[in-house]
Amino acid sequence: MGANTMLLAINWGTVGIQVFYLILSLSILVILHEFGHYITARWFGCRVEKFYLFFNPWFSIFKKKIGETEYGVGWLPLGGYVKISGMIDESMDKDAMKLPPQPYEFRSKPAWQRLIIMLGGIIVNVLLAFTIYAMVLFVWGEKKVPVSSLKYGISFSDSSLMSEFNFKNGDNIIAIDGKPIEDYGDILKELVLVNHTVTVIRNGLRMDINMPVDLIGQLVEKKKSSGGNLFMPRVPAIVSEVPDTAAAYKAGLRVQDHIIAVDSTPVVFMDELKSYLGKHKNQSVNLIVERKNTQDTLHAFSRADGTIGFLGIVDFDQMDSLHILKLEKKKYGFFAAIPAGVSGSLGDLKNYVGQFKKIASPKTGAYKGLGGFKTIGSVFPTQWGDWETFWRITAFLSMILAFMNLLPIPALDGGHVLFTLVEMITGRKPSDKFLEYAQIVGMVFLLGLMLFANGNDWFGWGRNH
Repeated sequence: MGANTMLLAINWGTVGIQVFYLILSLSILVILHEFGHYITARWFGCRVEKFYLFFNPWFSIFKKKIGETEYGVGWLPLGGYVKISGMIDESMDKDAMKLPPQPYEFRSKPAWQRLIIMLGGIIVNVLLAFTIYAMVLFVWGEKKVPVSSLKYGISFSDSSLMSEFNFKNGDNIIAIDGKPIEDYGDILKELVLVNHTVTVIRNGLRMDINMPVDLIGQLVEKKKSSGGNLFMPRVPAIVSEVPDTAAAYKAGLRVQDHIIAVDSTPVVFMDELKSYLGKHKNQSVNLIVERKNTQDTLHAFSRADGTIGFLGIVDFDQMDSLHILKLEKKKYGFFAAIPAGVSGSLGDLKNYVGQFKKIASPKTGAYKGLGGFKTIGSVFPTQWGDWETFWRITAFLSMILAFMNLLPIPALDGGHVLFTLVEMITGRKPSDKFLEYAQIVGMVFLLGLMLFANGNDWFGWGRNH
């Protein structure tokens, strides 16, 4: 029931950890989605022949029959399914459909019951997202950074790229399409949905920057750098971490050193330091550092990647302690977390629907960023034990899965829902032959879309057009 295919419009990092998180998250989502179909089918007296995590063409990794149902794990991790007797689904069991309808079969049930069975997985995904969001707020609370608290604005990972859109390091984005941005965490969400203008504060002055309609497409097409975020709060050139095995450490650089100049060129911010080092790759450089009210000159080496072997400030708690920004933390009680979780999940769903519309519109070029499993996996944590991030991502994917499965595409739950609603309105049930052909068309479309998304991950198919 409901092929439950993962077609999400969403750098491997630490590959093993991210792959584990990805498989665990998808397994949770698939099992509970299919359980929604399973339990509603059983409620209405339908026989469930199979319940599978992942698909099992030709063979299964594990299977065991309990009662009338075969439970198993397939080898193809593209989703999962339940096979309900008397239903035309991805199994394409035509022989069974040629036999007279039986009371325990899906096709023998009233339309309203069939509708509930087909919506069961979607409903479970929505409830799961609400629950996870609420529990994340209850356990870890909520963190926000007011845009107004960014002391130095933001810096872009690739300033040369963003300068093409008239952004500058130090800009503070305060509104998008006239809508005020209050939380730093909302900037990227709204930026990918921009239609016309981005409002920034630059050198104390407010100004509007006109955005091209294909901003997302250009960002994907021209992406040159930075295996990280598009931007981050702008921070001074202060050393946050330097391994004692690094050349920078051997050169004398220490944690909390403040680099104020390179080769007599003054630098204030980390982006300025990176820019200078990037222009002097494979060269020796002289660093002027401040340390406990004294200055010292250190001789270092700018490597082929334009770095000298230390990390700047990336931790928001540290930024807060240095008054670079204000990190606001809010704790939730159990009952307060429930409505807040519902609100947060619906907000994320609204944002994703906006992104989906961008992808569906060729003029935006957003389809160039459509990705498959590699892209989805890349958003998971690269460090073991970051369960807050894991559950936040899983909740978001659960809402996306609910939305995608509701699309009126044959082979997805939404396609079955559409045909059933038409039947309930007109009083005429589509023929089995029509449903068979519709299922085939839907499966071909979904497989083609999946092939494109994953090909885009590895070969940049969408970027070559």
